[in-house]
Amino acid sequence: MAYEFNHVHIKASDPEKTANWYVTAFNFRIMSDTVRHFGDRFIRCETADGTAVNISEARANEQLGGGDATAHWGLEHFGLNVDDMDAELERLKSLGAELMEGPIDLPDGVRIAFIKAPDDVRIELLQLS
Repeated sequence: MAYEFNHVHIKASDPEKTANWYVTAFNFRIMSDTVRHFGDRFIRCETADGTAVNISEARANEQLGGGDATAHWGLEHFGLNVDDMDAELERLKSLGAELMEGPIDLPDGVRIAFIKAPDDVRIELLQLS
């Protein structure tokens, strides 16, 4: 069986605010905005290349643990390519992102940096050589 990547799901206390941040920050498109049978607001977004990113709040009667934008066990971050690392970091910081690490120049010419996005989401930015 061939496996294909399906989506990333981000939990947010304010799904609309978070979805709009990703629209502004990374040109995501909002594809739908509904309330699911679980009782949570569920916003389906897509990246420019068509990857699904779902953003929802807690389900009815669901208690969520805290977010963690630091390096940690489990699903730790997702990565996005950028054309100009320095310009992107300045732009994203102006939108409220926090630089966590970097930029780091790797031996193969790739530059990476990690930011903290809304809801304590860790994102790696990659400027390919």
